[in-house]
Order: sequence, then structure tokens, then C-alpha cells
Amino acid sequence: MARPAERAALYVLRQHRPSVGREPDRELQQVAERRGWSIVEIYRDAGVSGAKGRDKRPGLDTMLKDASRRKFDIVMAWAIDRLGRSLIDLLGTIEHLQEVGVDLYLDQQHIDTTTRTGKLLFQITGAFAEFERSMIRQRIRAGLSVIKDKLARDGKFVSKAGKVRRNLGRPGPGADKLERARPGAGQGHRHHQGSQGGWPRHRHRPPT
Repeated sequence: MARPAERAALYVLRQHRPSVGREPDRELQQVAERRGWSIVEIYRDAGVSGAKGRDKRPGLDTMLKDASRRKFDIVMAWAIDRLGRSLIDLLGTIEHLQEVGVDLYLDQQHIDTTTRTGKLLFQITGAFAEFERSMIRQRIRAGLSVIKDKLARDGKFVSKAGKVRRNLGRPGPGADKLERARPGAGQGHRHHQGSQGGWPRHRHRPPT
């Protein structure tokens, strides 16, 4: 029984007009044809920087959702920077494909995870992703430690927004806002009573 052809999806990112005679999507289609892969979908993002995350790239977002549904077996892209230029975004995309069992072909880097050599990419990516997450956790802990030291020493610290804070956590309303809110609430209550004609507390039944 003949093995069914691999179902391929193309991801095309166009940040500007391609160079004359250079059509990455057409070249990817030729690669798929030579390898006997059947292209079932082409996902496109136009006029968007590769540095943007998946939330700003609807084509990439749809492609990853369809990968989770296993609508195809392999994703083809012209180069690795088409998937993402931010390291954490790039690692997240590659990890997602690995987790759902979808392979990856990157033409300019000669990466093809359908081969034994190419599968090393998934293993290396997993290690880099865990390393990056570990570094982020360390930076957060280090930043919190510095802030706690400043609070213990000075009783305050300056946030990234340039505001003086005296405790950690989400800041609440300032004292001036609370002060303004108090008379406003009282005036609103009195106005409400006046608009209703000043109801008496106790109603007296009319004499019979």
C-alpha cells in the first residue's frame, strides 16, 4: 500500500515587495512538488514585521491553530526569521509545532525536521526554550530582590514609570483621589434624595 503524501502548509510573510525574479512562495511550492508533498493551505501575513508576535500576525496565528488540529503534517517557510525574530517568540512557535507533531521545513537554513538531522532542531529548541525561561525567572527574582532591599533600606522605590512606590503589588488609588471621592459620593446621595422630593423616613397613614 502506497504511503499517503505529506500534507504541507506554506507560511508566507511579506514585509515589502519581493526582489525581481524572487518569489519565495513559488520556490517553496517547487520544493514541495519535488518531494511529493501536497500543499493543502497557504497562510499569509502582509505588511507586518517579523518582530511582531503571533497576536499581531493573523496568518501565523491561524496556521498554529490549524497545526493543533493536524490539518497538515509539515509547515514550510522561506527562512527562520519569517517565523519570528524575537527569540522567545521563535522558540515558542517551534515548540508548538513539535508538541502537536507537525514538522518544519526552512529553505534558507536547509532545515527539514522530517529527516534525522533536522529533528535535532526540535531537541535543541527545547533546550534553548527552557534556558530562556530559566533566565527570565532569574531576572524577575533578581529585580524583586533589589526592590525589596530598597524598601527595607529607604521605605520606597521608583517604578519603571518613574513613580515613587512604598510597597509591592498593584498600586491602589492615591490619597488625593480617595479624598475627592468622599465629598462627591455625599453630594450625589443628597442630590438623589432631592430629586425624589425628599422622602420622609416614616410614612403616616392618612386618617380614616
